[in-house]
Amino acid sequence: MIRFASVVAAALLAAAPAAAQRVISTPNAPAAIGPYSQAIQAGPFLFLAGQIAIDPATNEVKRGTIEEETKLVLDNLKAVVEAAGMTMANIVSTTVFMADLNEFPRMNAVYATYFPTNPPARATVQVARLPRDVKIEIAAIAYRAP
Repeated sequence: MIRFASVVAAALLAAAPAAAQRVISTPNAPAAIGPYSQAIQAGPFLFLAGQIAIDPATNEVKRGTIEEETKLVLDNLKAVVEAAGMTMANIVSTTVFMADLNEFPRMNAVYATYFPTNPPARATVQVARLPRDVKIEIAAIAYRAP
């Protein structure tokens, strides 16, 4: 499923004219840790890079409970979405990567507060390891009708 979503995202980006692509960046979310953008807007779509529990004020990992890390990750995603002139309601799909799926119910309780109505489609997987050994990473796709 993740591979399919990546292929679809790549196809959509490839189909969009270069002029229609715009890098979205905000100091209200962590700076990219490598050669990638916080988000790319391609036409009506916004492709958000995965966010982890990094405090944007210090660019340091903020370790905590799964609830605390999930809140910070979603706040970081929200900051990037807002920098593109959208809201969390524009998010149509998320991919959640977790170090331990046993923590899913606790993560899900926090996640639900960010999407109280019409939550986006979601895939959630447990992975062997996440960047900087955090507990969670979330990537998203948002859409705004032209």
